[in-house]
Amino acid sequence: MSTNHGGTVTLKPISEMAKYLKNLIPVNIPGTYELKPIIKKAASAENIRKGVIAFRNFLYIFCDRLISDGHLYAKPPKKPSSMTDYPFIHNLTNLLVEIGYYSKLVKNGNSLLITELPSCTASIDEKGKKKSPKIPVSNLIECLRFLKLCGFVFTGIDLDAKSVNISEIKLLEVLYPNNPILLTGLKAMSIADMELLEGRRYWNSTHLLQCDYRLVKAEDTDMLEVVKDFLHSLPIKVQKFAVKLHQRYIDMGMTCSLRTLGDINFAYAFIGKSRKVLSPTDIYSISVWQFSYSMKFGYCLVMRAQKTDMYADVIKKFPLSLQKIITRGYGCDRKLHNEPCQQGCQGIRIPLDDSILNISKDIETWLDNEVSFLQKNK
Repeated sequence: MSTNHGGTVTLKPISEMAKYLKNLIPVNIPGTYELKPIIKKAASAENIRKGVIAFRNFLYIFCDRLISDGHLYAKPPKKPSSMTDYPFIHNLTNLLVEIGYYSKLVKNGNSLLITELPSCTASIDEKGKKKSPKIPVSNLIECLRFLKLCGFVFTGIDLDAKSVNISEIKLLEVLYPNNPILLTGLKAMSIADMELLEGRRYWNSTHLLQCDYRLVKAEDTDMLEVVKDFLHSLPIKVQKFAVKLHQRYIDMGMTCSLRTLGDINFAYAFIGKSRKVLSPTDIYSISVWQFSYSMKFGYCLVMRAQKTDMYADVIKKFPLSLQKIITRGYGCDRKLHNEPCQQGCQGIRIPLDDSILNISKDIETWLDNEVSFLQKNK
């Protein structure tokens, strides 16, 4: 979830990753909305909407269990590629997706019946070579045991056995007795994950664990509501400041786009009358500023100021601490400052916490001037 820009990787405790994931779970999910046609095949619209909320509630339990017991299951790799490189989490995510996607929801909606889990089964490639399962049996059993700890029940497999032959399992039944409607939500969200991510799905994604219900909605969600959900764990005054910035620059003609590849970024850019349909990554690459959330830096306001020399007199009126941040600029930490990589190439980071309130007016002035000169030079 964090990009490795070189150097030694220090793996974060699994409890911290769980807290990070928990902040991404949407607090406000509407009770009514139209579903995309492909989702309607899962169950009735009412049950799907109730199921999605139940799945969201399950994820709180899931994250709390990771916080308390995750260290017993999530074994760190010897050479982690990022600070969140826990294969256990990715195995869990993909297992949940396949349980939902490849299962049949029985008529009463109280269980899912499964006859195949492709990631857990050996296969033969086009050249006739045998390929090992992406999730080995030992890891599968570990994942199922953790899900059992979170309230799932599995029949058709002995989770206490020393060894299990997956090929001998003809039918696996999955139940969630505490709130069976969750299974409907899992199925709907799994269909969305497999078929509606439009190329954004990849093996080590944890997208399902964010319960992005917007994927199943037929209509677009107001970006302001998405931003508010993103900010929900921050202090109230910080939330109000961030929402004010969002609305101010949307009113000035900027476009806000959510990019969830790696870190979470709400990127703000002028896209003008571009004939090309810009992807979230395209908009991110030309953005002037962003709200960002990452494991490494937490919640931040990220600035990519390029015209500071045009309003240097304005900057001189800012508090000295902010002047130093702006003067330092941004770019490759190694090349500019002969320092270890801190992903300075992504922009100037300012923590989005109570400390930002003391300079909120100055930040607004800074952004106003940057945006003004960018518009003049378009």
